[in-house]
Amino acid sequence: MDGAPSRVLHIRKLPGEVTETEVIALGLPFGKVTNILMLKGKSQAFLELATEEAAITMVNYYSAVTPHLRNQPIYIQYSNHKELKTDSTLNQARAQAVLQAVTAVQATNAPISGTTVSESAVTPAQSPVLRIIIDNMYYPVTLDVLHQIFSKFGAVLKIITFTKNNQFQALLQFGDPVNAQQAKLALDGQNIYNACCTLRIDFSKLVNLNVKYNNDKSRDYTRPDLPSGDGQPALDPAIAAAFAKETSLLGMVLTLFFCIPAMAGLPVAAVPGALSPLAIPNAAAAAAAAAAGRVGMPGVSAGGNTVLLVSNLNEEMVTPQSLFTLFGVYGDVQRVKILYNKKDSALIQMADGNQSQLAMSHLNGQKMYGKIIRVTLSKHQTVQLPREGLDDQGLTKDFGNSPLHRFKKPGSKNFQNIFPPSATLHLSNIPPSVAEDDLRTLFANTGGTVKAFKFFQRDHKMALLQMSTVEEAIQALIDLHNYNLGENHHLRVSFSKSTI
Repeated sequence: MDGAPSRVLHIRKLPGEVTETEVIALGLPFGKVTNILMLKGKSQAFLELATEEAAITMVNYYSAVTPHLRNQPIYIQYSNHKELKTDSTLNQARAQAVLQAVTAVQATNAPISGTTVSESAVTPAQSPVLRIIIDNMYYPVTLDVLHQIFSKFGAVLKIITFTKNNQFQALLQFGDPVNAQQAKLALDGQNIYNACCTLRIDFSKLVNLNVKYNNDKSRDYTRPDLPSGDGQPALDPAIAAAFAKETSLLGMVLTLFFCIPAMAGLPVAAVPGALSPLAIPNAAAAAAAAAAGRVGMPGVSAGGNTVLLVSNLNEEMVTPQSLFTLFGVYGDVQRVKILYNKKDSALIQMADGNQSQLAMSHLNGQKMYGKIIRVTLSKHQTVQLPREGLDDQGLTKDFGNSPLHRFKKPGSKNFQNIFPPSATLHLSNIPPSVAEDDLRTLFANTGGTVKAFKFFQRDHKMALLQMSTVEEAIQALIDLHNYNLGENHHLRVSFSKSTI
């Protein structure tokens, strides 16, 4: 990072649709944010922190980890300005309003000596009830885990958890709307476990939850006398009716894709002041917790959730193997069936419901063999193999025992490196004898253009390689994952969050 330290930071290459709240959220884990200047026309912003020390901490963190907003890398450096002076023109009014709301919440939580914050400084009263959706749910999230996380922001009175639209969701009620607002600002977009279980938080239209039972699905912490009920309680009719109307833009977007990167596309355990005390440090710990019976979530692996219907395929090019390789980036594909009477469509059975959701979220709308594919959940519970002796022309294949499954081993680093398709590929298992030119030529032969290449400084077994488009990278991954480079080295290819 160039320039002398300053508490004002210059942020570049912002996505056009990024909001002031998202930019402010970059700084929140490091200290109080005192000012913001958005220059949307230039895709830039200036962010002022309360102290130079907080700014240095933020710059040091993001120099080691490229921050991402909306899956795009952004760049942060010290500004030449020592403080930020903003005007009151219309284009800055929104940014200042957002900042005031954040400041009020921060000050309410930790008042600075000699100052007071009036309630009128907080934005108009929101509901004390938050609606929480868990994306990219590779590991179960329990009611107790939610209580532990959200209790850091105030008294949690009630929680109801349930599965809706094949997603684990929760309604959580604070004692005070200010606590709910603070929790939303701090936690929306954060990961509970490393690189997965991302919190998506919105305000509910409800102002009070009616909890009938205290069990592992719902709890009223103000009423320890409630019965446990038998099985999962039905949602209160009033809650169900109100919830059905909550069709926010967020909810619609979530049906299409998940934004997995949280603070910077990395485990938030590494972010000071974020979820570090409660982020589970690795996949093995989460798996161990699940095995020990401390976590359990209904409906996550329901049979019908494991089969995907993929349509608008290029029927001249697609094979079960190519679908296995691409979808295998997001889960362990068990079976693939290209439909006999409709060869532009296929059924793909994943190992569990989480993996099918993950694959659907990342691959729906991507281009494969020149066609934009559509990925939805199938009504089928399983992919049937052809009857013995029946020749189905190789359209159905069982990959259940494939050695190429990426997620068989609990704690594998593959769990922490699941990213949306991108033009940049991560290559590993490269033998010493293979040079940059060899790999450039190999990938150019898949029909695309290699734009950039970089070996990892400390480990020449790994490299980043950038194709000119995401479609070319998808093609290259399909063609070259598990490619034999000699010396008993089979190339491993995955999508990277980085750019070169």
